Amino acid sequence: MTDQTNKKQWYVYIIECSDGAYYTGITTDLKRRFAEHAGNGKGAKFFYSRRPMRIVFKENTDDRSSASRREAQIKAMSRVQKEALIAAHHS
Repeated sequence: MTDQTNKKQWYVYIIECSDGAYYTGITTDLKRRFAEHAGNGKGAKFFYSRRPMRIVFKENTDDRSSASRREAQIKAMSRVQKEALIAAHHS
């Protein structure tokens, strides 16, 4: 039997950027990861030429594997599909 109390919660997230682009990633700490993307040198290369504005979507997953699979699904979506996902999330 595994102890679920110490298990990390994983998140899949989408960040809207200053140029309107969307970035999708995974993390265990949304606030820390957003700060990293915003400029402390540990963010994704994607943000070298654009600024992260806000997290527009987040989804909890049980583990890193599930988060990675969901991230891949979202990254494969068209912009229209991502916008529909974001809109449904805010409904």
